[in-house]
Amino acid sequence: MSQSTNSNPPIIAEFSVRLPGAVDDAGSESFQLRVNENLPGSGVTVVFGVSGCGKTTFLRALAGLQNIESGRLQVKGETWHDDKSSLPAHRRPIGYVFQEASLFEHLTAAGNLAFARKRAAEPVTEQDLRDVIALLGLSDLLQQRPQQLSGGERQRVSIARALLIKPELLLMDEPLAALDQSRKQEILPYLDRLRAELKIPMIYVTHALDEVTRLADHLMILSAGSVRACGPISEVLSRLDVPGLLGEEAGAIVEGRVAERDNEWHLVRVDFEGGQLWLRDSGEAIGQRVRLRTLARDISLSLEADQASSILNRLPAEVAAIAEDADPAMALVQLAVGEARLVARISRRSVAQLELSPGKQVWAQIKSVAVLH
Repeated sequence: MSQSTNSNPPIIAEFSVRLPGAVDDAGSESFQLRVNENLPGSGVTVVFGVSGCGKTTFLRALAGLQNIESGRLQVKGETWHDDKSSLPAHRRPIGYVFQEASLFEHLTAAGNLAFARKRAAEPVTEQDLRDVIALLGLSDLLQQRPQQLSGGERQRVSIARALLIKPELLLMDEPLAALDQSRKQEILPYLDRLRAELKIPMIYVTHALDEVTRLADHLMILSAGSVRACGPISEVLSRLDVPGLLGEEAGAIVEGRVAERDNEWHLVRVDFEGGQLWLRDSGEAIGQRVRLRTLARDISLSLEADQASSILNRLPAEVAAIAEDADPAMALVQLAVGEARLVARISRRSVAQLELSPGKQVWAQIKSVAVLH
């Protein structure tokens, strides 16, 4: 499989795409996508936004399936498009996973993988094949035809097929959108493994925030064809201009390690650079790295560490910034908790009563049941 490191050249996407006859979020009949970003040459970049914002158009432009009006596209130092020429889609070294697993129905899972192996840019060894099968847990499915597989199993075969052509860039267009919740939970651990083990950059499109916070290393938020925010996941989600794009699901993430298990109360303690959080035990191993999401609506603030409370998590924090919320009754407070950044959504009245301002020391209070992972 293709190798990539953090020192890989960035993906330079500086282009615009116009779709005559399409309707954008504002009702315009000529939709235009405008992108001017350098995306990481490794890891998972998630492109997030509501339906119709331009996510799939962006992916199709990368793949050469959508004409670029003007600009340039470079991947791993190679120019795929500029104002002089454009590399045809069939010559772009990409793997593309669609929302629906488009497998050959007359072939078994093994037959579908063999077809991809023949199309690979370079020889696929038996060890390469075994690695992909193990990565996606396909060993028990190889002799089954697509109609015998669940939606999640079909999508895993589709991902394996995309990997076996040895792409330099993997594109995934809402691969979980067609699955029900149980099938989605079935495939998410395999996507976690891809994120941890895959050595090529991945561009992953979704409108589901749980997928964003679980999978993204880098996040690009699109709205009406424009990039509203782009950067490392923790930085983007802690910005105060982002919650308005995310609504009630707005929040920040912290990454840490499981440090303690309380078997009596079915809780685990996760330590991160800003402190520690207790949350429900989901079976993680001691020492395992985990990513936690704290929703802005679930964080309350206090000037004192109130021990006479049902809230287990109290973190000393400093107010970093305060901004207006889309709701005129509410405000957004960015908090510095050690090196981590959290965002709280509280009433403007509370801001006034607590006399909050940048630099003020507070306690951030988070219920254990409200910490998501």
